[in-house]
Amino acid sequence: MIVTTTGRIDGKELEIIGVVFGNTVRAKHIGSDIAAGLKNIVGGELKGYSDMLSQARKESYDRMVESAEKLGADAIVSVRFTTSQTMAGAAELLAYGTAVKLKMV
Repeated sequence: MIVTTTGRIDGKELEIIGVVFGNTVRAKHIGSDIAAGLKNIVGGELKGYSDMLSQARKESYDRMVESAEKLGADAIVSVRFTTSQTMAGAAELLAYGTAVKLKMV
């Protein structure tokens, strides 16, 4: 599966299948909150949150690709990621793009 943030793939004509999504919602762990509070005082990376977001990004990406595969897509173009707070202490990470079939030019 070709996945790109651009809207085209060189040398290929794109037949649009449709928009595909992958998302996950993650909640903060109390241990991460305590560590984050301490880091807020002294500064530095919030490793627990960085790890959580990396895992969430991978999971949402994988779900988006799985969705495109179910539609018979060869590629996903114009891929974007977004996050939003869903409730206090929880956030959604969403991956989305356009599933396409590739044709030779």
